[in-house]
Amino acid sequence: MMQQLIQSPKQPDCFHKRLPVFFFLYSIFPGAEAIRLIVPSRFREKLGAEFIVTKGLDECLFVYPLDEWAHIEEAFRRVPLTNKKARNFVRFFFAGAADLEADRQGRILLPPALRAYAGLEKEIVSAGVLNRVEIWDKEKWERSSDISDMDGIADYMAGLGVSI
Repeated sequence: MMQQLIQSPKQPDCFHKRLPVFFFLYSIFPGAEAIRLIVPSRFREKLGAEFIVTKGLDECLFVYPLDEWAHIEEAFRRVPLTNKKARNFVRFFFAGAADLEADRQGRILLPPALRAYAGLEKEIVSAGVLNRVEIWDKEKWERSSDISDMDGIADYMAGLGVSI
């Protein structure tokens, strides 16, 4: 039911701005309070000058271009406030979102709360995934990228109407 409520009736205009699938690995110096993360130029080209970083699923961060974020906000405005699970998810997803802008060197300063949520301590992986960039702790990325049951997952996706 939740899935039906948040789906947009049409693909957003920015859907064609699929982010390239690149993986970038960064190291964090021990004891560093703030992380200045370099946003690769190919990501910046698709994300624009300003973008939104928020808590994602699976303990990673999601990064969205502003136009895509506007479509997400619009979809969530239609979620009924009387649904407790929906309210909790809206709080989770939107309350910690940060509007960020890269500096001249293409770096962003990740807010401490977002860094803590994703557990970004040593090495970071950034991956372009359709309409967003995901920022992961490298160890979590490797654990979440387990492909041992990809046939089962593909069957599940086919049941959702998505097949390749």
